Amino acid sequence: MLRSWLLRRFGGCGGSSEKFLVLCVRLGLKMENQGKFEFLEHTADVLVAAYGQSMGEAFENAALAMFEVMTDTGKVDVVREDVVEVEAEDEFALLYSWLEALLVKFEVNGMLYSRFKVSSLVEGGVGFRLRAVVRGEKFDAGKHVQRVAVKAVTYHRMEIIKEPDRVTLEFLLDI
Repeated sequence: MLRSWLLRRFGGCGGSSEKFLVLCVRLGLKMENQGKFEFLEHTADVLVAAYGQSMGEAFENAALAMFEVMTDTGKVDVVREDVVEVEAEDEFALLYSWLEALLVKFEVNGMLYSRFKVSSLVEGGVGFRLRAVVRGEKFDAGKHVQRVAVKAVTYHRMEIIKEPDRVTLEFLLDI
């Protein structure tokens, strides 16, 4: 009943308050994201499904989803450009390392990002390597709404589903 009321009243989950986001995430409602990602139903944390036509695009959308949990990425201007490089033994560890590196940049440097471009994602002799350009700006409490704090990325329920025309990355964010 509450789910249908939210859909009728707000047309989905485009709200910006923390309570509204948590409610939407817990009810499994979609945020405005043009098919890049969605929040799936989970009892305590945030379960994300990020989509892309390639693995690189799915990684970009996974990062966007994580920052969308924290703030309204539509209000994060492109003021600064950083390069992120991560390596891992497999694609699961690469996804974890990618999101963790971005979360560390937020925690240590106060950086919010809204644009992500994976420039290379290659499998090498020992594992996988990802290089990406990320764009955003420093967190400003007067400008950026604080939604839900992401404490950590987890391996729990992590899945990588490769189809001929689509890649889906599912992962859990500890909030």
